[in-house]
Amino acid sequence: MFYNYSSILIIGTEKTGGLFDFDGTLPVVALQFILFMFLLNFILYTPLLDSIDERNVYIKKSLDEATSLLAKSNKLNTKYEVKASKARKAAKLDLLTYQKLYRDILDEKMKSSQVFIDDFLIETTENFEKNKDNILTSFDNEIEVLSNQVMTKIIP
Repeated sequence: MFYNYSSILIIGTEKTGGLFDFDGTLPVVALQFILFMFLLNFILYTPLLDSIDERNVYIKKSLDEATSLLAKSNKLNTKYEVKASKARKAAKLDLLTYQKLYRDILDEKMKSSQVFIDDFLIETTENFEKNKDNILTSFDNEIEVLSNQVMTKIIP
């Protein structure tokens, strides 16, 4: 009987288990994974997380400063709006006061101008009345002279 020992040897040394074969490489791979995880954590992730934390602190600080500045600007804005409102009211009151004052001055000047015009009209009318008789008599004299001249020319 002839046995084929080489085929038995091959069958005896063939690995079984396929995709999930748990032999001696599994602990080595797990150890490598854990070692690489710690190395990456100390070399790469820790500095990266530190810089992210520093950036977060900077952003928080900037936001706090911006919030503080915004609150101050809102206070100043409110303060200056109140001052501007008071100034507008004061300016409006001054404007009304000055308008009334100028209106009173204008009325006074109009009254004095009206008095002056009335006086001038009365004086002119009186002068005209006084001179009317003189003017009429002078016209009468001139008419008489002219009529005499016309008569002498017509009747020789």
